[in-house]
Amino acid sequence: MLKKDYANVPIIDKVDDVVKRLLSLEMASQREKVKIKTQQLIEKVRRTPSDTGSFEVQTAILTAKIQTHQEHLQKHPKDKSNRRRMLMAMDCRKKLLKYLRRTRYETFEQTCKQLGIQYTLPPPYCRRMTRRWAAKKAFCLKVFKEVQKLKAPERLKQRREWQAKAKAAKEQTLQGEGTPRVH
Repeated sequence: MLKKDYANVPIIDKVDDVVKRLLSLEMASQREKVKIKTQQLIEKVRRTPSDTGSFEVQTAILTAKIQTHQEHLQKHPKDKSNRRRMLMAMDCRKKLLKYLRRTRYETFEQTCKQLGIQYTLPPPYCRRMTRRWAAKKAFCLKVFKEVQKLKAPERLKQRREWQAKAKAAKEQTLQGEGTPRVH
């Protein structure tokens, strides 16, 4: 496959194989390869031909960057700065996808499908357990139980009053039904 600039040149068929190889993508710089990969991904998700800034296009651009960083990290696993850049791009893409999922779910599904992204829901918030937090929680539970013990006789008294009122009301309704009413 030839570089984008040389693909539509009419004389390219008559050129020698060595020249074609020099103009092909395998001899292109990394920047040119990334640019072509980005353009291909953008073409898949673009709404209109002039669309350059929609959430889908931004997601495609970040996906191309992430794929490039992943390829680089397979060759150079100790490259920490590229790993950091890749993780930052993944976080940014995750935010875009989260917004897209919340606002336009059909577009979100279509974008994920076309770009080959597997979106997983973030886990529910889980606080990290520390000794201080555990001690505080245990103390709060202990205080709560003590308060419940102190309030128990008062609640029992209230419950008995409610039961007595309910019983009296029930007896009144039963007595009222037995006598005929005169209008």
